[in-house]
Amino acid sequence: MEAINALHFFPTSKPNRSSLPTSKLYLKPAQNLLKQPNIHRVVSITTPEPSPMLDQNHRPINITTNSNPCNDQLQEKIQESVTAYWDYQFLFVSQRAETVEPVQLQVVEGEVPSDFPPGTYYLTGPGIFSDDHGSTVHPLDGHGYLRAFKIDGDVQYSAKYIKTDAQKEECNSETGEWTFTYRGPFSVLRGGKKFGNTKVMKNVANTSVLKWGGKLLCLWEGGDPYEIDIENGHLDTVGIFDLINRHHLQPEDVSPGGVNQISEDAKEVSGDGGGGFWDFASGVVKPILHGIFKMPPKRLLSHYKIDPTLDRLLTVSCNAEDMLIPRSSFTFYEFDSNFKLLQKQEFDIPEHMMNHDWAFTETHYVLFGNRIKLDVPGSMLAVCGLSPMITALSVNPNKPTSPIYVLPRFPDKVKSNRDWTTPVEAPSQMWVLHAGNAFELTDQRGNLEIQIHAAICSYKWFNFHKMFGYNWKTGKLDPSFMNARNGQENTLPHLVKVSIKLQSDGNFEECTVEALNNWSKPTDFPAINPAFSGTSNTCIYAATSSNSRQSLPHFPFDTVVKLNLVDKSVSTWSVGSRCFIGEPVFVPKGTDEEDGYLVVIEYAVSIQKCYMVILDPNMIGKSEYALVAKLEVPKHLNFPLGFHGFWAAVD
Repeated sequence: MEAINALHFFPTSKPNRSSLPTSKLYLKPAQNLLKQPNIHRVVSITTPEPSPMLDQNHRPINITTNSNPCNDQLQEKIQESVTAYWDYQFLFVSQRAETVEPVQLQVVEGEVPSDFPPGTYYLTGPGIFSDDHGSTVHPLDGHGYLRAFKIDGDVQYSAKYIKTDAQKEECNSETGEWTFTYRGPFSVLRGGKKFGNTKVMKNVANTSVLKWGGKLLCLWEGGDPYEIDIENGHLDTVGIFDLINRHHLQPEDVSPGGVNQISEDAKEVSGDGGGGFWDFASGVVKPILHGIFKMPPKRLLSHYKIDPTLDRLLTVSCNAEDMLIPRSSFTFYEFDSNFKLLQKQEFDIPEHMMNHDWAFTETHYVLFGNRIKLDVPGSMLAVCGLSPMITALSVNPNKPTSPIYVLPRFPDKVKSNRDWTTPVEAPSQMWVLHAGNAFELTDQRGNLEIQIHAAICSYKWFNFHKMFGYNWKTGKLDPSFMNARNGQENTLPHLVKVSIKLQSDGNFEECTVEALNNWSKPTDFPAINPAFSGTSNTCIYAATSSNSRQSLPHFPFDTVVKLNLVDKSVSTWSVGSRCFIGEPVFVPKGTDEEDGYLVVIEYAVSIQKCYMVILDPNMIGKSEYALVAKLEVPKHLNFPLGFHGFWAAVD
């Protein structure tokens, strides 16, 4: 497989047949793609055929096929390995087509239930991975491709690229030609400018999506969200929605219990009251990052939270210079349903951290201390454009424990004397990927237990620029990175329960970490009924693998797992052979926690089709009736793997 070129799965031009050892892959010319209402797939792919095995001198090895069982097993193993490799590549095939008008999806199994709540399931993720001039990008740098499934009896599907500034520069709207000019944090250009290219902050709005206050927003890890017009149903981009940097945002007319300024209790920088060397370093670095690399002063994390009890949107940002100096500044914002700022708090933490997700409870914010450090050699190569900018950073496994910062959400309501700048040290080393939920339990003596359910992985496995197996040097996707073997399976993402016990006076008592429901299989994308966010919940749903494929035992995921936290039961539902799934999303339809449906996307890579699947969460693991309905996306609109979704009920 080493002979396979990056162009074979990130195609940019019609390849020579002789250069394809395992598959036939052709690219149709890009001709005014955005103007044509009936567009077929840009990439035409046929099911791969196994190629001859080659020796070290690239000469064919003749394998006789007789009745010998060993030969038969070898042939089957080769075929399975080749098929698995290409199935993985097909999950990341670019889709350049967009819908002009919504398309009604056809039901191919079951039926949409009559009590399914009217609303829209939104899904965002990368849409394109290669341009027309030889450059490929890491999946995390792929331009955001928004998909919408409007459900009201039938299902209407729409899909369109989010017209960010970078997308409008890199895609010619008249011809449909793509020319990558931005480096992005995770990629190196092959065809564009390398040395001296300062276009690092490529806001592709591809990570998460949110509907709040009558606005639809697409978010990215490092920039302002983009607003999408939802009035006409065409998913047209309105432009940047300045959520946190506008007019030095401060709270106004704060409701009782709110915080109308940055809390003085939340100001702490290495014990020196906010001054000192790192303040000086910050003042030097910040204008360079903003002036040269166009980094905003504060970058919004792509993961937000919704507090259903207070009906608030919670977001958090960090400072741009935090990537380069050993401290981290986090600002938490709480908005009402009209985007009126109710609360703003800033916490300066003397630790070099990088956070993708976080959690909240009734009275606390919870930050996981994913420790990082500056990689000096990597920084020099990154600044010169010879390696991705993210290679300037690396994980920092210098301690056997993991810090968790339990921060006061309402300082005036906290009755403890605990110093929040001292983290709770979890007894194991873990890199937190996604938080499912967090909540508080208080006993009769006033002692507090904070439970957190999250997907974590090992520092030994996590690698910024190798996610999804992408190799920036070759442009290849290697599925083996996501499928660790030989006793390393426990380093992959899996679900845990973190329990933090605090005494009534706030002093730390104990922190434990254990596998959630003793479920140790590689698992990610935990989800719950959103009406129970921040409060005690019974069920968690996530994406995992059936371990049915020898070459792809752990990822991509093909199974939805349901974990009951009360009776400790675990039940699963899996898709068919050579099919994968993304993140499950819960759709509530009543007041009970399990009263609703699950929506998940099935990627049938062997036939190049996508399906929207509706599941009954109460039937998972109990019968074949867990699948309620399955709807087919037209083949010419087949799309690559999505990241995060959002269910927006009709107001």
